[in-house]
Amino acid sequence: METSFLLAKLITLVLSLVVAYLAYHGYRRSGQTPMLYVSGGFVFIGAGAICEGLIYHVFGTTIASAALVQAVIVSSGMVLVLLSLTK
Repeated sequence: METSFLLAKLITLVLSLVVAYLAYHGYRRSGQTPMLYVSGGFVFIGAGAICEGLIYHVFGTTIASAALVQAVIVSSGMVLVLLSLTK
């Protein structure tokens, strides 16, 4: 795997986990449930950032099926963030 691609994916993962941590910390301080949804959403988004490459290389699937799994995971995270904005 190309180093720059791997580095970009890792930066995305780290940033999403930092946002998730800050949102969870905000939930613990305020007790507002939407912050918990934001936190969970960014965990899913971060996991989706790295799962495509892992699924493709570890399980030997096609890139299309790995991309489909990634899209489902990232979409789930976006749904959680959307839920937090509507509550």
